Amino acid sequence: MSRISAVLLCLLLGGCGGAPDGKVHVSYWEKWTGAEGEAMQKVVDQFNRRQDKIVVEYLGISDLARKTLIATAGGDPPDVAGIWLANTYTFADLNALVPLDDFIRGEGTTPEKWAERYDPVYGDMGVYRGATWAVPSTPSVAVLYWNKAMFRAAGLDPEHPPRTLAELDDMAEKLTKRDPQTGDITQLGFLPQEPGWFAWAFPQWFGGRLWDGQEITIGTAPGNLECYQWVQKYTEKYGLEPIKAFTSGFGNFASPQNPFFSAQIAMVFQGVWLNNYIRQFAPGMEYGCAPWPAVKPELADFADAEADMLAIPRGAKHPKEAWEFIKFVSSLNPQARSQKELLGMELLCFLQEKNSPLRQWSPFFEQHHPHPYIELFRRLAQSPHAVHTPKIGIWEEFASEQGEVFEKVRLLMEPPAAALAFCQGRVAERWAEHRRSLARHGLYAGTAAPQSSAAEGHPFP
Repeated sequence: MSRISAVLLCLLLGGCGGAPDGKVHVSYWEKWTGAEGEAMQKVVDQFNRRQDKIVVEYLGISDLARKTLIATAGGDPPDVAGIWLANTYTFADLNALVPLDDFIRGEGTTPEKWAERYDPVYGDMGVYRGATWAVPSTPSVAVLYWNKAMFRAAGLDPEHPPRTLAELDDMAEKLTKRDPQTGDITQLGFLPQEPGWFAWAFPQWFGGRLWDGQEITIGTAPGNLECYQWVQKYTEKYGLEPIKAFTSGFGNFASPQNPFFSAQIAMVFQGVWLNNYIRQFAPGMEYGCAPWPAVKPELADFADAEADMLAIPRGAKHPKEAWEFIKFVSSLNPQARSQKELLGMELLCFLQEKNSPLRQWSPFFEQHHPHPYIELFRRLAQSPHAVHTPKIGIWEEFASEQGEVFEKVRLLMEPPAAALAFCQGRVAERWAEHRRSLARHGLYAGTAAPQSSAAEGHPFP
């Protein structure tokens, strides 16, 4: 029987709690496959080797969030789920997760002290409505990557990335090339929509806000309008049709035809993982990493941070053992001086080539990490201007509506003010509906303490 078949059989038998080997078999669903999945499997194997009471069974699952919700509603969820950050708040509002606070207190500490183990932006991520619902596994910070060879060819200092928004716009123009005969764009310095993954954070980069913890503010906060006016100016400056024609030739992200790898675009916002892809698809590329250029001096070192999260779905058969595994993934060997000595979190993040979300790093992790700019990611994660996905249970719907604003503005379909006003109305209406649902169940504004036991309560109020 293959390992995957054995895992599936184990899951069908209800998590293998009564397995013939006398151990508790914990089911762990995760979204990773390929190299990322292999990295987590090594951490799972490390945990399984270091004790003799629990066996964690790792299973890579596509469309993990939806399938986890379905399994939870059906009363047969995995014991551990590796969810996205935005899922945390949605799942918590659906009463589909077990709060982790009692487990944390069982370690002789408080949830607040537990959160202090992480860089502030990561420690805050799993805390929502007065409870800890999930903890970070692998994190990321988005930074500005620039192609040094393209800078040099344009007469720019390859060691001087843009430090301000004005410098970004000026350098983007100097790095842009057109065919002298046709006027077609042949190279671009920068485009707000390439790749566009972090565009949700642009308003906050400009000092705006998406919501204030109580009310939706995407259409009312002043910095938001300024942000989308800037997006609009790029299309107006370089031309809608020329941009469309040029970007139609962009290849897939994970390929040599990625526009940044193929020197079609000189600067992009990207995450810590990009070094791994550069090594695979653009070996020898000269690049640098820098903070987002400052829109305003008081917002220097702005950063967009994300993290994968580990949670225990409500109804899990082995919540105590699930916590033991989550605790192990959250650990490190602070004295590690070789890869073999890396433990838990650092082994995972080292193999996935990401920064650790923990405040403390071992000597080996810090000095031998494969990303040459790893200290920048650490510094930005500690910045007071680091932001993460808003703590609102309708974020995925909110993000979709905000994405529509971005598209309408960059395609010159609507002026920024009108697009923002429409989005404000749509999201505010949906938020009011969601808030009423929470209030009916005593969950709005922390009006009810969450239940701790995996056996108590029912998901989907």
